[in-house]
Amino acid sequence: MAASGSMPPLSPQAVLHLRRVRAMLWFGAGLMILMGSSWALFFAYQKAWIIVAVDLLMLASGVRVAFLTLHHRTRAAFYLLLISMYCVVTGISLVFDLPSEAAPRSTHHFLLVLALSALLVLHEERGHLRHWLAGLCFATFAVLAATNGGISTEYGLPDSIRVGGTWVNTIFSVSGVYAIVHIMVSDLAKHSTHEQDLRRGVLRHEFFLVYQPQVNSSGMVTGAEALLRWQHPRRGLVPPGEFIGLAEETGLIVPLGLQALEAACQQLVYWADDPKLATLTLSVNVSAQQFSQKDFVAQVQGILDGKGVVPKRLKLELTESLLVQDVDDVVQKMSLLRALGVGFSLDDFGTGYSSLSYLKRLPLDQLKIDQSFVRDVLTNSHDAAIARTVIHLGKDLGFAVIAEGVETAGQREFLTDNGCYIFQGYLFSKPLPLVQFLEYVRRT
Repeated sequence: MAASGSMPPLSPQAVLHLRRVRAMLWFGAGLMILMGSSWALFFAYQKAWIIVAVDLLMLASGVRVAFLTLHHRTRAAFYLLLISMYCVVTGISLVFDLPSEAAPRSTHHFLLVLALSALLVLHEERGHLRHWLAGLCFATFAVLAATNGGISTEYGLPDSIRVGGTWVNTIFSVSGVYAIVHIMVSDLAKHSTHEQDLRRGVLRHEFFLVYQPQVNSSGMVTGAEALLRWQHPRRGLVPPGEFIGLAEETGLIVPLGLQALEAACQQLVYWADDPKLATLTLSVNVSAQQFSQKDFVAQVQGILDGKGVVPKRLKLELTESLLVQDVDDVVQKMSLLRALGVGFSLDDFGTGYSSLSYLKRLPLDQLKIDQSFVRDVLTNSHDAAIARTVIHLGKDLGFAVIAEGVETAGQREFLTDNGCYIFQGYLFSKPLPLVQFLEYVRRT
């Protein structure tokens, strides 16, 4: 439901979370550099060269983590920090930091920081990876905390050094735990606040539609895509990139999508009385969650019958992500709605999961060339080849083909030369409020 012509931006909470993660990485890198250099100097004075080598490894890893963080390679920086610190902490705990009556083992406390870091940074990764890494750190910490085991060598630190080191390690590790827990709590609170706002917005019908014209090669408007916007009472106009992802995550996309569908159908009823508008089609995005509802067909039929909409004026836009579900169920629902007269467009074609075996089974009316291919169609031979292929494939299968994200006359000319004659994008118009959209239609 994002506007055509641009990729949806990260949500404010995602941007804030990324900033916090980067801050955590800077903290971790700084800690590694500080402790590595300090302990290296100290043990160099003690002429404990094996320990100095370990500390220099920590120092080098900290510098590398800082470099990767500076260049926005957040995930690589974290993996380097996690692996290097796990090895260093575990090695020091087993060889140098052996517990005694005078001083307990303390280096292993940093494993708690690493475990919490894994849960924070890898929250969008596959669950088993996130929990496996965190679990490994927690398990190693438990073993080192509950036992006095280690490897007795001549390099074990004397109690005179370990007593002070216990204070240093504990203070730094507790500070790290506090910082990461603070980030987690802040993210959770922010997420909860946005979710509550979104729920209130759905209940109070704070969402409205804007319309992006779809035009033919003659410049005549043949239809429009209905796009959701949110008029927040305090934040003002909220673009879709800031709420669609949260709506999908919380399941609120289902009632929100139903509201959009009802509003679009109501608009078609109003347009039916105007000769200039009566022939327009209106496309509405349907999420995979919404389409998978058991009563989705009944819901659409109820709206069509209740409002008296001419079904052939309504077009439902589906994304390729829908095809990872039960394809037989998807085809059955599409066929039932197609029998009512509703049309279907496959959005973002070529970017997801579709294959020719699926495509030939779907009762589609239209393929949409994704804007990521249209954007570089004049400069990238691969994108140009993909665009040509989609156009020819659509024509061979009997589908209409529309290109979204058309921003230049050169792109339009390329598409027209290759047999695509319906366009949507900023070259013609940005998404418009209803009044401005009607003015645009009447001018063409």
